[in-house]
Amino acid sequence: MNARRTVAALAAGLLAVTLAACGSSSDDKPATAAGGTASRADREEARDAAREAAGLPPEPSVTKRYAYLEALDAIDPRISKPGKDDQSVSRGLDQCGSIKTTKDRARLVEMALERFTIDTRLPDIDNEATGGKILDVVHKHLCPDF
Repeated sequence: MNARRTVAALAAGLLAVTLAACGSSSDDKPATAAGGTASRADREEARDAAREAAGLPPEPSVTKRYAYLEALDAIDPRISKPGKDDQSVSRGLDQCGSIKTTKDRARLVEMALERFTIDTRLPDIDNEATGGKILDVVHKHLCPDF
């Protein structure tokens, strides 16, 4: 496990403990259409429903997120930029939308290379093999049901 993943895992754990320890007042919650307030669970449910309507899977759990980022690092540690884990997850979830709607593997490989900016940022690994590995990692860890 590399150092940034360890730090990220520790930060995520600390954030979870901090959020659990902190209560929130009704002032912290957004208003709902009926004039009430939405709970955190309601907001997360609404976000997941919107993602599903857009053809995207829900945000991965901490465990799935970690496994996904580690799998990207196993392909090449430069794919997931340091400090940009959220960006890598977002790009992966977007790739899931493409997996759901596109059945042409060659096109999906091209899209993965473009989406993760391999084609412009890392020309030395801009090839079908790398794109296929990224595609497989996204599919396995973020949207196995697609």
